[in-house]
Amino acid sequence: MTEKEYKEKLTPEQYQILREKGTERPFTGEYNTHYDKGVYSCAACGNELFKSDQKFDSGCGWPSFDDEVEGAIERKRDATHGMMRTEIMCSNCGSHLGHVFNDGPTATGIRHCVNSLSLDFKKEV
Repeated sequence: MTEKEYKEKLTPEQYQILREKGTERPFTGEYNTHYDKGVYSCAACGNELFKSDQKFDSGCGWPSFDDEVEGAIERKRDATHGMMRTEIMCSNCGSHLGHVFNDGPTATGIRHCVNSLSLDFKKEV
């Protein structure tokens, strides 16, 4: 899709996060305390990113996942804001999702910290 098409499809808030690498305020996102069974996908393109059994409560204020759907996420070093982090992006459309950290409390030791506005959710039936 072109940037014009993304602007037409996404809300201004989603566009700012997904396409301009923004961040929503902590503890404000729809999926922060959401634990229904199903699949989380990219709000920009629909690519499946995370399954509900990969989600956990990290207390950080954003949805957290200890793993991803295989091949769904790309990683890139991010040195913005005076920090060294690893950005995570949708492997299909390149949209910004959040960051990944090596401080997860589960067996994987990984915490994907994701903006709710970058996600859509399809409930398992």
